[in-house]
Amino acid sequence: METQTKRVRDYTLREYIEPARRRGDVTVKVVAGEVQKGVQLSNRVPLVCQALRSRKFLEENGLILEKWEGPPSGMSTTVTFIYRLRDRAAEPGRQPAEDPLMRLWGIGKEVFQGLGGGEEFIRREREHFHDADGGEDA
Repeated sequence: METQTKRVRDYTLREYIEPARRRGDVTVKVVAGEVQKGVQLSNRVPLVCQALRSRKFLEENGLILEKWEGPPSGMSTTVTFIYRLRDRAAEPGRQPAEDPLMRLWGIGKEVFQGLGGGEEFIRREREHFHDADGGEDA
């Protein structure tokens, strides 16, 4: 049995994401109210909005949620989701784009190893904390 959330994700993929990929678009805009109407749901805006921002939807479809626009609650037919399509790098002969934040993964590891490890560094800092403010003993 297909859940309403799955219907929302499948509809959005079929009607918005796949056509944008075929056109070669970099981003795609999806309005929650249009999706709710397209899957013939009534008064299910929270379900639609949750489905469209869910990690599962983003990961399964190679999307990055660039931003969403709408009321602060984030639950309205007017909420607009803007996704960036990530899978263009999956085309034959293209290398995946490197995520700039992933380049920072583990950057402190070598620094803390050189200081004897993170716990040792913190212990030493705590021992000498009062030395830096005028020589008072703890």
